[in-house]
Amino acid sequence: MTDVYLTGQLVCRDSDEVAIVVQHLDRHVTLTRAEPGCVSFSVTPTGDPLVWQVDEHFSDPDAFRLHQDRVAGSIWGRATAGIERRYTIVGV
Repeated sequence: MTDVYLTGQLVCRDSDEVAIVVQHLDRHVTLTRAEPGCVSFSVTPTGDPLVWQVDEHFSDPDAFRLHQDRVAGSIWGRATAGIERRYTIVGV
């Protein structure tokens, strides 16, 4: 199996979107890191207060797809659906 890597940025339009990220991020990170196949997962602020760096590593495409499916139906997924994502994914 091939490892899957996602890297990129979560880009908020304004302070309201930043507040949404801050409100839900800790729980999202905790749940994701507990998923089978999650090797590493981080969402960290950058020098721009509207931009977050996202780095994910999953052990295989199936684990990554399961993560994506879980996130789509999660509180995080619903709350942040309108926030821009600039991601590159390798391994899928």
